[in-house]
Amino acid sequence: MMESPKEENGNRKSGGLVVLLSVLLMAFHIATAGLIIIPSFLQRGIHLAFVLFLSFLLLPLRKDRRGGAAALDWFFSLLSLGAGLYIILFWKEILFRQGMVTPLETGIGWVLILLVLEQARRATGNVLAVIATLAVLYPLLGQHLPGLLGHRGYGFDRVASQMALSLEGIFGTPLGVSAEYIVLFIFLSSLLSQCGMGDFLLKMSLSITGRFSGGPAKTAVIMSSLFGTISGSAVANVVGTGTFTIPMMIKQGFPRHMAGAVEAVASTGGQIMPPIMGAAAFIMAQILGMSYVTVMGAAVIPALLYYLSVFMGVHLYAVKIGMRPSRGAEIPPFFRTMKEGLHFLVPLVLLLFLLVVVRYTVTKSVLWPIAATYVVTWPNR
Repeated sequence: MMESPKEENGNRKSGGLVVLLSVLLMAFHIATAGLIIIPSFLQRGIHLAFVLFLSFLLLPLRKDRRGGAAALDWFFSLLSLGAGLYIILFWKEILFRQGMVTPLETGIGWVLILLVLEQARRATGNVLAVIATLAVLYPLLGQHLPGLLGHRGYGFDRVASQMALSLEGIFGTPLGVSAEYIVLFIFLSSLLSQCGMGDFLLKMSLSITGRFSGGPAKTAVIMSSLFGTISGSAVANVVGTGTFTIPMMIKQGFPRHMAGAVEAVASTGGQIMPPIMGAAAFIMAQILGMSYVTVMGAAVIPALLYYLSVFMGVHLYAVKIGMRPSRGAEIPPFFRTMKEGLHFLVPLVLLLFLLVVVRYTVTKSVLWPIAATYVVTWPNR
């Protein structure tokens, strides 16, 4: 169905607002990473308020954004902003009165809990949301449970204080890692992708593997491993590489289900491929009290072994079905490809240098590669 001019204008305005707030959020995180120092609770509160506001607009209740569903999305977004604004304005009082919340703060705490649960449901599906809901209900209903599962029970104010108005629960380590590290690495990854690094990685991978049996599938494996160095996400890896490699594999004779499976398995390794790894790596470093470089170093061998096993599996399957190499005309020259895209490697090499050699903090290390990306890609725009 065609959108009415009024609906189209509304979607355009909300899209402009999303872009504006995203730019402001990114500017805030860059500033707090290297220019200004603010308390963790305040930084996490601003991060959560912005992210919840944006996520309810980016992940709507209904894709067509019509009627009551669109109004409900805006209501949730404004509610997120209001709850976050209270925490931003009164964060000192909230921390000084740990465990002694006012009725208003109890309400705000529960609003935040419910908003996070709803956003988790939209983003990841019902399973995680149900598990999290049971975890929220457990302290409230423990007095009704038998045996070892039972406890004396806690009130709504205590649960709200512990889960939503302290440096635990919602404002705990995962949100802190997101606000301090993950958002900056996602920005660097997106920046490199938008500047054309994905196309460079595809050409480089194809120039290496195209002359061998099952070349397109091996290209998918190598490209996913290389793309994993900048994405740290299985989903981003599939989106960034699968649009090129899956049609290429099908064109060369791979069954559709096998082409999709190769891309999915290869892209999953992006979570463990240094230097930019999945969110779990940052959380591990924070919880274990060790540097991110240590976690990154421990992941190198498992990541290489993972991709080696996928590569060998693809090779054996290609030999089994008699897959032929790609035609010479389809294979880009290796040295010309490297010459054209060598500048894309500068931010990654700089990131590793700052982390491993100079021993900068993670947040400070990622700022310079972001700046370097703008510098080295500017002449090619």
